[in-house]
Amino acid sequence: MNTLMQQAIQFANEHESTWDRSVKGNFGVHLNDPPPWNRLLGPIHDRGPVSGVVVVDGKTVASWGEPERADLTFSVAKLYLAILAGVAHDRGLLPDVDEPVGKRVPGIGFDEGQNADITWRHLLQQTSEWEGERFGVSDQADRYRAVTFGVPPDGKKGDARPLQRPGTYWEYNDVRINQLSYALLHLFRKPLPEVFREAVTRPIGASEDWQWVGYDTAWVEIDGQRMPSVPGGSHWGGGMSISARDQALIGQMLLADGQANGKQILSREWIQAMRTPCAIAPYYGYLIWLNHEGRVFPSVPASSFFGVGAGSSFTWVEPERKMVVIVRWLNSAHADALFGKILAAVDAPQA
Repeated sequence: MNTLMQQAIQFANEHESTWDRSVKGNFGVHLNDPPPWNRLLGPIHDRGPVSGVVVVDGKTVASWGEPERADLTFSVAKLYLAILAGVAHDRGLLPDVDEPVGKRVPGIGFDEGQNADITWRHLLQQTSEWEGERFGVSDQADRYRAVTFGVPPDGKKGDARPLQRPGTYWEYNDVRINQLSYALLHLFRKPLPEVFREAVTRPIGASEDWQWVGYDTAWVEIDGQRMPSVPGGSHWGGGMSISARDQALIGQMLLADGQANGKQILSREWIQAMRTPCAIAPYYGYLIWLNHEGRVFPSVPASSFFGVGAGSSFTWVEPERKMVVIVRWLNSAHADALFGKILAAVDAPQA
């Protein structure tokens, strides 16, 4: 490990998340919600220290903290929902992303009003404007939500923002993401964690230490079987806990056009679709952040794409250098600076 990489790791350690390490302190997204949505609906657990892994061309060149620790990822789980949508697409369960969702999965909230016009693409790009409640939380909870890398909204979070036509307004909304997860559950008719393990994590050689859990009340019956519907984050608890090393393997699969261990995990076509900018929010693809024109992270190439979670958690895929970087529990205000330092360390002549 060269001196520049050591300095980058020191910088990461010096800029730890502002969240407490214990969930009994300042910990979580729900704390910023207006009542009655400012409460947990599922389990969460204490976090580890700033941790990370840097993999270049399949070789781990740096790691720090506790990279083996299965920790909450918050909205990086959205990336995993996008991958699962791709698995459904590749299996013929979701042949057309522009088909109305209710046509393939009727009776789950896409049958009436403008909800009937919502397509899978709208859900994947966060432009659906879906209206309703899922597992005790109304979509209104995340209207006017501000996120670090998005355009600031012009209203107060939780207020009843007038809805626009599906596809015409971008909003980061966890209730709508949970509705997408619910729809994917009805497509697969099998718990999404089981599908993810069988289709993704085992074939890529990940550990069995991760878990993806739902809210305490997020159970449904499909084909006579009781199963959980998991959230695309940990906003109200639950969500995906996974190690940085396992996350790096997922990133490497995406980097390799969907291949791992001689198997095609995900089609190249789907990964290209994930990386295609949303017309009205070019910094966003299918549930991933794009570095369109270098605007999200100016210090790294525009070709980079990211899974980003509160707290903060980053999966950074950098195609030009065949690089995957996982960073956990970093203060997001310092992410661009850290990524620039890691890039400089990777580009430096090796001793």
